[in-house]
Amino acid sequence: MDPLSYLFSLEQFGIKFGLENISAIVAALGHPERAFASVHVAGTNGKGSVTAMVDAALGAAGRRSARYTSPHLVDLTERFTIDGRAIDEPSLVAAVDRVRRTVDALRADGTLDVQPTFFEVTTAAAFELFRDARVEVAVLEVGLGGRLDATNVVSPIATTITSIAFDHQLHLGTTLGAIAREKAGIVKPGVPLVVGPLEREAEDAIAAIAAERGAEVIHASPADADGFVVGLPGDHQRANAGVAVRLLRLLDARGIDVPHAAIVAGLADPHWPGRLDTRRLADGREMLLDAAHNPAGAAALASYLQADARRRPLVFAAMKDKSAREMFAALLPVVDRLIVTRASTRRSADPDALAAIARDVAPSMAIDVTPVVEDALDRAWRASPRIVVAGSIFLLGDVLELIGRVGAAGASAGS
Repeated sequence: MDPLSYLFSLEQFGIKFGLENISAIVAALGHPERAFASVHVAGTNGKGSVTAMVDAALGAAGRRSARYTSPHLVDLTERFTIDGRAIDEPSLVAAVDRVRRTVDALRADGTLDVQPTFFEVTTAAAFELFRDARVEVAVLEVGLGGRLDATNVVSPIATTITSIAFDHQLHLGTTLGAIAREKAGIVKPGVPLVVGPLEREAEDAIAAIAAERGAEVIHASPADADGFVVGLPGDHQRANAGVAVRLLRLLDARGIDVPHAAIVAGLADPHWPGRLDTRRLADGREMLLDAAHNPAGAAALASYLQADARRRPLVFAAMKDKSAREMFAALLPVVDRLIVTRASTRRSADPDALAAIARDVAPSMAIDVTPVVEDALDRAWRASPRIVVAGSIFLLGDVLELIGRVGAAGASAGS
């Protein structure tokens, strides 16, 4: 089995929390995660945007920087960026192959008694890629949660929690305090933590853990981005930009030179597709793609759409574990019809079930069920030359693959 086929075969093992596997793997690899300084970014929403801004600013400052994010939209290589560019597939294949051989040896000697997950192997591969490239500083986005996420084997020079909202309650807890405690698992003794605007319950939970570990808490706000041009559209990006500014100033104070001009550049022009991302086709049709995949993300998208007097059709798909009712409550008042479809993943919710929820939320809304994504886009475009696609990062990946414009210019915004 070739290395990438091996990697994708691990998706059958799903999500498994814990640091035992990844700790054994990186130890056997000679601790590649220690070969570079790292910045660890957690949060319910905004962590991808903050990661992109910080990485762009580090690059503008002349640092050899990297970033690791998930999931990807179209191609796996998107998850691993060095000097602002996705890594090439041969490099990824080589890194995954080294990790696979290490895993096989650990399985053979009994160190690992189960196969690692897809995310554990991709995380180890990221560390290998960054070490090979002699990266100076890597910005690492938490996959899910924080405390038991595979990225949490690093010893970062700074950490951040961008926001706390309801998402992945099955894994992270059913209260803001519980979710905050899981995400605050990335806090390390003596390592400063930058936090974005938080509800009091979440703020108190994080503050308690930071105090236990002797970690300074630095509070960021949208005002920290005053005077900066924020290239990612949407009012919510001012808060993300504020976090990025405080984090970059912290890095500068801790010995990684990031001058003001580099911060200006990083905030003005990060590359983060699929977030309030406008794509125009050759015939003039337009789609707004947004990875709003939880209630808070849906609310941010709704706020953006509310400012547009012209209502658009919404093509929507969501994962089975998402709070579709709350997402519809935010989005349906600001669109003129709904086309429900299915993303190309087994986790995608049944379109008929989603449509039933939507009809309950908005009885007068025009709602179509069109399970095939390409047909759903066609139906939406028959209604309007300007459409919205949202509800799942996986849906966005399907759409970008269909239109073949993943690298095209467009306005990008936050996760």
